[in-house]
Amino acid sequence: MKYLLVIILVALSPFTDLDRIATVNKLKKEAREAYNNGNYQKALDNYKYLIDSMEVSDDNIRLNMANAYYKLNDTTQAVNNYTEVADSKSNSIRSVAQQQLGVIANKSKKHEEALQHFKEALKADPANEEARYNYELLKKILKEKEQQQDPQDKQDKQDQQQKDKEQQQKDQQQKDQQKQDQQKQEQEQEGQQQKDQEQEGEGKEDEQEQKDGEKKDEQGEEKKDKPQPQDGEESDEENKNQQDQMSSFSDKLEEMKISEEKAKMILEALKNKEIQYYQENKRKATKRKDPNKPDW
Repeated sequence: MKYLLVIILVALSPFTDLDRIATVNKLKKEAREAYNNGNYQKALDNYKYLIDSMEVSDDNIRLNMANAYYKLNDTTQAVNNYTEVADSKSNSIRSVAQQQLGVIANKSKKHEEALQHFKEALKADPANEEARYNYELLKKILKEKEQQQDPQDKQDKQDQQQKDKEQQQKDQQQKDQQKQDQQKQEQEQEGQQQKDQEQEGEGKEDEQEQKDGEKKDEQGEEKKDKPQPQDGEESDEENKNQQDQMSSFSDKLEEMKISEEKAKMILEALKNKEIQYYQENKRKATKRKDPNKPDW
């Protein structure tokens, strides 16, 4: 039984492949006829069925499906499908895909991008006259547009450049003025700080003078209030001076190698001689006495 089933499947398989091929060819033919008749949706449905349902891998079908999307104004899907076959191994398919991508870019005013697509189309197939025509035409238009710019645009551009230059100068002047104002403010602050310091110094001097005056007054009051020593009494300061004099006198005697007793004897002798000298001078008359007047 198993062998019989296998034989039947083997016998029927050629007919299954033939049916699939026939179906694919039928759908392609119907899609082509629909496209040529302007029924782009019918053509698109057939191509989608071939790729999605029957899993047919064919760059021609993908390119035709992209053309159908383009005719239906679905540029997003058209670009996606053209991009799928832009690197096809077939030079003719790759050239047509790049050509169509250039047309779509040119309509979107992406002129530089369109020019590049047209150039790639010519590289893939130099015999693609449509791509050549579009390339030469777009290149000429861009060159003329560059050479023949609107005078008003030039003037506007010059005016804008002049405005930008004036604005830059104005901004620079504002920066310079701000810098000058800042420097002036800093100088004023420094002058005020110096003035404050001088005033503070003068205040300290006045305060110190006042303190010194108060101190002198206090010392004067203390000196005034201090009790004077009584008669017959010596102050501590006088005692100290006497002690210092005695100490100095003792040091001098020691240097002269004279004893204190001998020094007293010398002083006593000098004192007696001085008294005698005064007495003798007193006895000598400097003027003749009047006999009529008493001695006293």
